[in-house]
Amino acid sequence: MNLSVYTKEFGANLRLAYPVILGMIGHNLMGLVDNIMVGRIGATELAAVSLGNSFVFIAIAIGIGFSTAITPMVAQSNAAKDEVNVRATFHHGLLLCTVLGLCLFGVVSFAKPLMGLMHQPKEVIDLASPYIDLVAFSLVPMVIFQGYKQFADGMSLTKYAMHAVIVSNIVHIGFNYALINGIWIFPKMGIIGAAIGTILSRILMVVHIHISLSRNAQVKKYFSNFSFSEIKSSVLKKILALGLPSSMQMLFEVALFDAAIWLSGSINETSQAANQIALSLASLTFMFAMGLSVTAMVRVGNQKGLRDYRQLRIVARSIFLLAIAIEIVFALVFVVFNNILPHLFLNMGDTAQLASNVEVIKIASMLLIVAAVFQLVDGIQVVVLGSLRGLQDVKIPTVITFIAYWVIGFPISFYLGLHTELKAVGIWIGLLAGLTAAAIFLYIRFNYLTNKLIKNQDEEDRLALANA
Repeated sequence: MNLSVYTKEFGANLRLAYPVILGMIGHNLMGLVDNIMVGRIGATELAAVSLGNSFVFIAIAIGIGFSTAITPMVAQSNAAKDEVNVRATFHHGLLLCTVLGLCLFGVVSFAKPLMGLMHQPKEVIDLASPYIDLVAFSLVPMVIFQGYKQFADGMSLTKYAMHAVIVSNIVHIGFNYALINGIWIFPKMGIIGAAIGTILSRILMVVHIHISLSRNAQVKKYFSNFSFSEIKSSVLKKILALGLPSSMQMLFEVALFDAAIWLSGSINETSQAANQIALSLASLTFMFAMGLSVTAMVRVGNQKGLRDYRQLRIVARSIFLLAIAIEIVFALVFVVFNNILPHLFLNMGDTAQLASNVEVIKIASMLLIVAAVFQLVDGIQVVVLGSLRGLQDVKIPTVITFIAYWVIGFPISFYLGLHTELKAVGIWIGLLAGLTAAAIFLYIRFNYLTNKLIKNQDEEDRLALANA
């Protein structure tokens, strides 16, 4: 089969993906803006926000991963024109996301003592602790927003979440600038101001997407007459059966990157700050692959609902190729500008911090070279994982991601980072190893399942012709 069979799908993929990508970038920009604004205060403050967000990001990963169960279920039901199942999935999914958001808020709030057990610098812990107290609350509106977003994505209405995130980012930047630095009537609050800005912007996201979707002609019928009497344990169990393994997949990956933050902190403060710079930039470009992963969930889910498995595989592979092409571009950017990009995060005019900042930039520039390489495998593994979620295959991929990240990746990061001269670079080599293993084994799983589905479909067609 020639390449044009796949490339002709690029247009449809991008039309669905670009609002998701912009929305994902907007989500990531909240953390990036915090890092840039706080980084200009000092490297210690940047390390504190990095450490605090490492707890929150784990919880966000669980929330996002769980909510992804909603998208393929809605996409499949929508393709089959089953409005009853669309409504049930939306209402049950939103309820579960609300409960999960509250639970995650509580867990993160009580997890702060773990910072002391991780041998992090005391001055960093002292700053990070009150930051976590506040920013943890933003998990509640964040996960509720994901419930709305995944429903809208499943209905192929990907622009609504993008609009909500854009508006919230504008508010976030404004409040951050005012509250961190003390502008006009606002007090100077440093990193606490960044946390408050995050809370306000995420509440606005929920309000915006609810109002926007409830006014949409296609889906406003799903916003009326909600009643707890409609809640059924069978639907809750189905969403939980898909959502919990999906949340574990996200947890395993994000926890690996958080472990890189903690390992870097065990080396020294400059390594931790450098790690956060490289991770912020890599996370930003990763949002393009995440957007394509959602596209894979929606389009694969649609084809599953239509029972067209040959087209399903063509669509999925076209998304894989598109992700590879995009990640190659970002890899080149990281290689060419590896010495320039870290300057965005630090105030080089601060003579008191000059020596420390120079060391941070030196380490971060080396980490970006490694990040350039794993852009490719990171992009591949996440879009293949999205396709598997579209097939509603989550249990085996959960095992695969655990083995790849924690049996292969983390031990390499631990040994090379703490027991060799590679230090922070060695930590990132371990990340690369884990992502590479995940990409390979997840694709093998996808190829096996689609071959099986096509074979079964061919057998059904043959029997139907024989009985005609």
